[in-house]
This record gives sequence, C-alpha cells and structure tokens, in this order.
Amino acid sequence: MAARTMDAIQMLTSDHKEVKGLFKEFESKGDRAQKAKATLYGDIRAALEMHTMIEEEIFYPGIRQIAEELVAEAFEEHLQVKRLLEELSGIDPSDERFEAKMTVLMENVEHHVEEEEKEMFPMVKKSMEKAMLDDLGRQMMERRQALEEPSQRKAS
Repeated sequence: MAARTMDAIQMLTSDHKEVKGLFKEFESKGDRAQKAKATLYGDIRAALEMHTMIEEEIFYPGIRQIAEELVAEAFEEHLQVKRLLEELSGIDPSDERFEAKMTVLMENVEHHVEEEEKEMFPMVKKSMEKAMLDDLGRQMMERRQALEEPSQRKAS
C-alpha cells in the first residue's frame, strides 16, 4: 500500500488536499442543501480532528527543535480551529451563522495549511534527514490506524 511509504510531510500534505476538497464540495452546495452541508461538516470535522491529533501528538514534537516558533503558532491555530468546530456543532445548518462560521473555519484552515506548506515543511525538509521524516510518517500512520479502528468496529 502506497500510504505506508509516505513520509510525514507527504502524509500531512495529502491530508491538506483531502480537506481542501471537502471545503470545495461544501462551497458548491446551494443554500437549500442543509442536509448535505451537515454531512460534509461531519466529514470535515472528522478529517480535521484526526489530522490535528496526529500533528500535535507526533509531528510537532518531532520537529519542535527545528521550527519552534512555527510549532508554537500552529498549536494556537489548532485551538482556534477546535473552537470553531465546537461552535459549529451547536448550530443548525439552516441558521445563517452556520455558513458564516464555516467560512471563518475554512479561512483559518487555509491560512494554517499555507504556513505549513510554504514555511514549516520546507524548513523541516531542509533540516531533517529523510530517514527521520520516514520514521515520523510511519508513527503517524500507525497512530491514524489505531484511531480509525474503533470507528471501523462501530460501523460494522
């Protein structure tokens, strides 16, 4: 499976693409597509929560010495995203505030992704050996699989 051979940065970049795709799909839904938007919000929240957890538990600690200031900022940005996700979970998709908060969420995530991909990731690639990036990627994949197992058991 190709996913097993991804280094940490490749894995996180793949997650970023997935979330951007979900955002585009959300934006393409019309004003009356509340049910579809609610479902997409659930998908977006699940993807962001998984990604955030893996970054905070494995990636950021692994690169902290290389990009200490960027890691500190990333943790703060994660707190904002978590707060927005929590606020969104209490708002009905038919409420006009839902759309407004989703826009703020998307803008926050897009800013965060841009900083990681244009500043943090190049700094890490330049400073960290490929073997270490591969090892971080392996740890992150194992953590993702462990987090996904309980939800897969519930689904079956």
